[in-house]
Amino acid sequence: MRTFCTGATRDTDEDKLDYEGYLSPLVLEEYAKYMQRNQKQTDGKMRDSDNWQKGIPLKVYMKSLWRHFMDLWKQHRGVKCQFGIKDALCGIIFNAMGYLHEILTKNDQIEK
Repeated sequence: MRTFCTGATRDTDEDKLDYEGYLSPLVLEEYAKYMQRNQKQTDGKMRDSDNWQKGIPLKVYMKSLWRHFMDLWKQHRGVKCQFGIKDALCGIIFNAMGYLHEILTKNDQIEK
């Protein structure tokens, strides 16, 4: 139990997830900007921000993740790419999170 100088009390934060410590607000903001830029589809229509949560096959996430990884790797090696290193990293984050989301919502069943 914690007691603050004001007299307020709280349980300890021991063994509780520390989202504030685990995540970077700069990274989350850049990721949100990336997602907003990519809400516009090639047909000009806007997709909902949570559209990806409707479900995307794992193989689609994997192929896209590799394309973004290749962009990151090339840029790491000094080769310029079309969209830049931040977009490559955000694309990797999107595909990794989407892949994990599918696994978590489908009871750890991996499509083959």
